[in-house]
Amino acid sequence: MKTKLEFTFCHRKPERSFFWKGKQFPVCARCTGIHLGYLSTFLFIFGILTMNWWIALLFTLPTIIDGLTQAYWNRESNNILRFITGIMAGIGMMAICAIIGRAIGSLILDGIQLIIK
Repeated sequence: MKTKLEFTFCHRKPERSFFWKGKQFPVCARCTGIHLGYLSTFLFIFGILTMNWWIALLFTLPTIIDGLTQAYWNRESNNILRFITGIMAGIGMMAICAIIGRAIGSLILDGIQLIIK
């Protein structure tokens, strides 16, 4: 017996998705925001933006709170709130990736320096 994996929580619900020219987005409003927030990657990579890791974690909290309160406390959010908190989470996650990437890069360069000496 085959089972089919379906994402029915949020992604394909029309009331939780944006539409463009009559076509529904493949992901919900929150994930649309998260994906757009990922575009900030280049700002962090090139040092145009920097963020403390505490602030980066704080940027992800509104999405977590919004999602959990919807899932477990019978609260309904709206697409604008989902989208804005999603963008914040995407930016926060990219800041965290940049922080981790810089730390790994620093460890690699320190190791190279030890080998050269």
